Amino acid sequence: MGARMSMNNQSCNEFFDASQSEARKRQRTSSSSLWDETARLIPYLPDEISIQILARLPRICHFNAKLVSRTWRAALTSKEVYQVRKELGKTEAWLYVLTKLSGEKLVWHALDPVNGAWLQLPPMPSIDGFRRGLRLWNMVGSSIIGDTLRSWIRRRDASDNIPYCGCAIGAVDGCLYVVGGFFRASAMKSVWRFDPILNSWSEVAPMSVGRGYCKIGVLNNKLYVVGGVTWDPVGLTPLQSAEMYDPCTDTWTKLPSMPFLKAQVLPTGFLSDLLKPMATGLTSYAGKLYVPQSLYCWPFFVDVGGEVFDPVMNTWNEMPDGMAEGWPARQAGTKLSVVVDEALYALDPSGSPDRVRIKVYDNGEDAWKTVGVDVPMRDIGDSDSPYLLTDCFGKLHVIAKDVNRNIVVVQADWRNQYGSGPSTSSGSFGDHLVNGLASSEEVWKVIATKNIGSSELVSCQILEI
Repeated sequence: MGARMSMNNQSCNEFFDASQSEARKRQRTSSSSLWDETARLIPYLPDEISIQILARLPRICHFNAKLVSRTWRAALTSKEVYQVRKELGKTEAWLYVLTKLSGEKLVWHALDPVNGAWLQLPPMPSIDGFRRGLRLWNMVGSSIIGDTLRSWIRRRDASDNIPYCGCAIGAVDGCLYVVGGFFRASAMKSVWRFDPILNSWSEVAPMSVGRGYCKIGVLNNKLYVVGGVTWDPVGLTPLQSAEMYDPCTDTWTKLPSMPFLKAQVLPTGFLSDLLKPMATGLTSYAGKLYVPQSLYCWPFFVDVGGEVFDPVMNTWNEMPDGMAEGWPARQAGTKLSVVVDEALYALDPSGSPDRVRIKVYDNGEDAWKTVGVDVPMRDIGDSDSPYLLTDCFGKLHVIAKDVNRNIVVVQADWRNQYGSGPSTSSGSFGDHLVNGLASSEEVWKVIATKNIGSSELVSCQILEI
């Protein structure tokens, strides 16, 4: 009996071992099957279909969607989903606004204009390790331009200690670019790119020369940088040079320098030393770069026309007289402009205290004409940058800071009032709009606000993703 029990126990043990082995095998198979399914973006669906679904998600949902799984995060930080968004016509235009906090720190805010939601971008990279130069006051020498620029920088709260002071902002190929600026008495060559897909900053190829307060524009999916100021052995010096950045190859190409022909006809050598030519604006219009120019001696700016760069011929030519002479100017000689629906608009803050005017350029007549519908916004004269212009959804937008310390984004919609915007042809210029047959409340609409406290507006860009 003992032998029989032993044999039965052995059989039971063999059965138990076999059952355990089979169970482990089934568990491994089940786990493998489960892993195969969870490795997909959406279980039991091919990834090709899942990509189509993710591409239809509004961008505002992407931040939470990235938390679903590692596979979702990988998909939403890849180019594939965003390429499908373009193919499906699901791209969204967001407004990115750069502000300066307490005169020291730059902070980016992103607006989803459809949902009215504001988000804050990651901080810009620290450049504390950037090469330190000598103090600005010991570098600029005794030249007149050095003295005037030195007083300018002193006026701007000792900004040689502020990172990115005087940087230029551009947007191309779905990314933001922060170009140059001053830090610790040196003009920086560095260029930083913000990728909204990765939600991160990275450094790209530097410019050929350090620049601060340069002008920046986009043409043919390339970034153009002109003018600005830098420093050389004799002090701070305005620049006439220009260069182009190709985001596809991460390379810079030098362009012919701006001739500044009108600046060369000054009657005396004294005026030539006193007044230095500066690029005070840049806009991409009709396939060319238009650069209004001024002669500068702080705090004075004297307009001297402008020049046009033809990328096909790789040459500079003089700007049409009517465009150059009538281009509205604002603080520090800066000329704000934007192209909307092939029409060139500029901002003229010289109206009444509680209004700001918009002008549009008539290419046929070579003249600027005032749009008869003022922006219903208080003129804040003591701010460095009270107004910004941009194009979003094919409509003109004005961004300003109101008396309650809010960013206010107002949208112009004259299509709804007149059926079309102002034409730039000489035959039909949209006289109904220029003559102002509608009230400002009928044309301008506030689409978003955000309190930014004591911060000041610096720049804005539109990214469509």
